[in-house]
Order: sequence, then structure tokens, then C-alpha cells
Amino acid sequence: MATTRYSALTERVAGRGAGAWSIQQEALKLRAAGADVIALTIGDPDQPPPELLIEATVTALRAHHTGYARLIGTPALRETIAARHAARTGQNCAADNVVVVPGAQGGLYCAMQCLAGPGDEVVVLEPTYATYEAVIGASGAKMVTVPLVPERGFHPDLDALAAAITPRTRVVWINSPHNPTGAVFTAGEIAAIAELCRLHDLWLLSDEVYEDLAFARPHVSPWSLPGMAERTVVVSSLSKSHAAPGFRCGWIIGPPALQGHLFNLLLCMTYGSPGFIQEGALAALQNDLAEIVALREDYRRRAAAMSALLAEAPNCRVVPPEGGMFVLLDCRGTGLGSEEFALALLERELVAVLPCDGFGPSGAGHLRIALCAPDARLEEAGRRIVRFAQALRQRRDNNPPPNLLRASMNRLRKFVDGPAEPGLSEQSDAALKLSLL
Repeated sequence: MATTRYSALTERVAGRGAGAWSIQQEALKLRAAGADVIALTIGDPDQPPPELLIEATVTALRAHHTGYARLIGTPALRETIAARHAARTGQNCAADNVVVVPGAQGGLYCAMQCLAGPGDEVVVLEPTYATYEAVIGASGAKMVTVPLVPERGFHPDLDALAAAITPRTRVVWINSPHNPTGAVFTAGEIAAIAELCRLHDLWLLSDEVYEDLAFARPHVSPWSLPGMAERTVVVSSLSKSHAAPGFRCGWIIGPPALQGHLFNLLLCMTYGSPGFIQEGALAALQNDLAEIVALREDYRRRAAAMSALLAEAPNCRVVPPEGGMFVLLDCRGTGLGSEEFALALLERELVAVLPCDGFGPSGAGHLRIALCAPDARLEEAGRRIVRFAQALRQRRDNNPPPNLLRASMNRLRKFVDGPAEPGLSEQSDAALKLSLL
């Protein structure tokens, strides 16, 4: 047997968040087997991208703009992103502050590689988006978490954040509007976090991919605060604001010196982003598109409608979002853990939602429900969730709830894979398959 080993990096990027997507995989298997699954697990917009973005990209393709593009982004696109950011924040931003990267996820990875390393600590507010742990792990740094607790509406405890900073801290990483909770941090909270970074000479990494989907209050970037441009790194993209995650077009905004380090990193990673994608992005970002406002209003309306529906779910508590494209449901009152609830919901009602346990301890017992389906499907999913919660209450009133996790996984896998488990007749196996539909 071969004894060849993989690097330690493979373990560092296989963090707790990597398992958050198991429900999504089960849902895809069920759908492939013919089940009418409503999948609300990932933030993949169901609306089309703006037509201008599509047409400009197609035009560039037909003009054969398919060669290598400028490694850190075309000057025109970087200038446009910079002007847009300057207009939004009221602070100077130029092309030499901007680097184009393959999506916000790629931007976060590249930024962290340049900001922290072995022996450093990165302070993150949790629950975090599921990939943050692996991004920090890949850099060799240590993730230090500060809870965003439900009792505070998932807004930061600034005293707890200050207490988490040590001499090893190199970066504070924030995300507002926040994924998965939907909290939009206030201007005062952003200012206090920025002051901590100035006081301790820290980088402030700001994931602003949901900036255009803030509806409780305006989004505030730390870049907008005096004296913060020199220590703030902003990451964003077209994925959410323009309903274009497949374009993988994102950007990093930071001090000019960061651009040189990112050039060296991208040189040995991606060698730039496709030119035709950048031309489409240029057209989209040069214009104030009505579709962007419409997308925000879509999510605001969907969030209100789903929150109203889920308020009827017994022993659950809905957390209406202040921004973003998700609704959080606290299912701890049902007696089931979030993974157990999600698997049983998928089995019984064919609705897939994401358990938040993999996002950190403060997400335990919560489910993230993506508002990324047509209104009628979202309404049907909400009704199915309520019906499932009602059935759980009735069952609990009659008998203590069993541990459903293993049984649900077995039944789901049996439905997808086909053969009966030992001891089950073909007739009972067929009946079980029908019960899942």
C-alpha cells in the first residue's frame, strides 16, 4: 500500500464548515431520483442577472476577447470599482486600491493569505459563513471567535470583541449584512470596531458581498471612516447584488501596497480573470441599474413573507433578517438539533434548509433558509415547514421525540440508492419510498 501523504493544508481547509453542505448533497440526490425537493440551502439567486451584464459579456465573447487579461484586472474595471466605492463611502479610492479576483470567496482567500500567517490570530464574529474557518486555516493563522448571540439580535458585543484581542491578533474580520443571521451592523458598531483596530494597529477585513441587500438600515463600510482606508480591506462581488454568482467576478479594495502582494499571489494562482467577464462587469458597474434595486426589494418582501409564515411554526422562533437573502429559524424548542430537524424535514416534507451548527456554536439549533426561489415555491416551503413543526409538536405531546437523525439518513439513502435494508421486504421498501414523496 502506498504511503504517500498529503500536506497539512488539506487538514486545515477541512474545517467544521465543510460539513455544513451535507443536506444540500442529500437534497440533490433526492431531486435526481425524481423527488419534488424545494432546495433552500445555498444563496444562489433565482432571479436573472441584469440584461446589460449578459449582453456586454456576450458581445466581448463574440469579439474574441478570450485571451489573457490584465492580471489584477483591467484598468477600466478597477477605475469603475474605485469610483463606485468612493461615491458610496465618501472617501478616496483609486484604481491602485483595487484588485479583481474570482469572486468574493477567492477575494477573501487571497486577502487572508496576505494579511495573516502562522502564529497570528484572526478575530471573527460567529456564527460565521461556513468557509471562513478554512480560509483562516489555509493561511496558518488561528481563528478566534466572538459570539453573536440571539439575545442581542446577533449584533456584536463590543466588550467581548475587545477582550478577544491579544498581542497575537493581526486581523479583525467582519461581515455586514451578516451571513447567516441577516444582522446589519449599525454605524456605531462599525465605528467602535474600527476604533479597536486603530487602537491595536490591526487590519480590518470587511466582507461586504451583501452590501446592496441591506434593508433595515443603510450598509456602512469601515472604509468610510476617517483614517481607516490604510488598514481596511474590503471584499465584494457581483454574485449577490447582480444575481451573477456564476460569473465569479469579485474584487478586493485595500491600501496600494496590498495590490503588489496580490499581484504576486494571483500570478501563481489564477493568472487573472477572464477578460470577457470583466467587460460585462464593467458595463454593469458603470450604470445604476433598476434591477439592483428590484433585487433588494425582492429579498425584503420575501423575508417579510417567510417570517410571517414561519411565525406559525410551533416551538420555533423566526429571526427576521435586517438584510441579505436568508431567514433564520430557531428550532431548539422542538427538542431536535438543527441537523436532526433539517434531515427529518427533508425526509418528511422534501424541503432542504441549512443547519447552522457548522457556522459556529452561536448558530447551534438554528436553520438558515435561503430566499432563493420563486415566491410560490417559497410560500409552499414555508407551509411545509410549519406543517412539519406542527407534526413534531403533536408527536412530542403523545410521546417523547425519538432520535430521528440516523433513521432519517438511512431512509434518505435507501430512497436514493434503491436496495432495501436487511430485514425489510420489497413491499415495505416500496411503501417507504412512497412515504418520502
